[in-house]
Amino acid sequence: MTWYALQHKPAQGNRALTHLQNQGIACFYPNIIVENIKAGKRTKKLEPLFPGYLFVNLEQTDPLWAKLRSTRGIQRVVSFAGKPAPISGEVIQHIKDSLESVAERGGIKPGKTVQLHEGPFEGISAIFHAYDGETRAIVLINFMQKQQSVSVPVSAIKSDR
Repeated sequence: MTWYALQHKPAQGNRALTHLQNQGIACFYPNIIVENIKAGKRTKKLEPLFPGYLFVNLEQTDPLWAKLRSTRGIQRVVSFAGKPAPISGEVIQHIKDSLESVAERGGIKPGKTVQLHEGPFEGISAIFHAYDGETRAIVLINFMQKQQSVSVPVSAIKSDR
């Protein structure tokens, strides 16, 4: 089966998802936890990865296509030249895998022991200290009988679970 993008009405993504699932349509509505700092307070909120869009898995010949446009919360099917734009299953799988990776990284807490599996510190055990932007992290390693702070790519970290 092929995936297709649907645009939902503003602030009605969850409503559209519920109604599509009630019709037996396979859906994917990727969400991520976003951390905001407002008035000095840190808050976490679940937000859509693609605001305004969700994905459905249907065959072109499926009779459920007729119901999509009238589903509560759905605005339109994303189309080009009057035909729904297909999205490869590989792309959707990559997004799902990436979301799992982000969730795992969000789970590493300061003080947790991690393994470095690439770069000059490959094979070394370290203590996770903090994230340094989106792609790097600061870890503490024991070097010359002293704990050293080192910035490494997030991709080089494997959490000991």
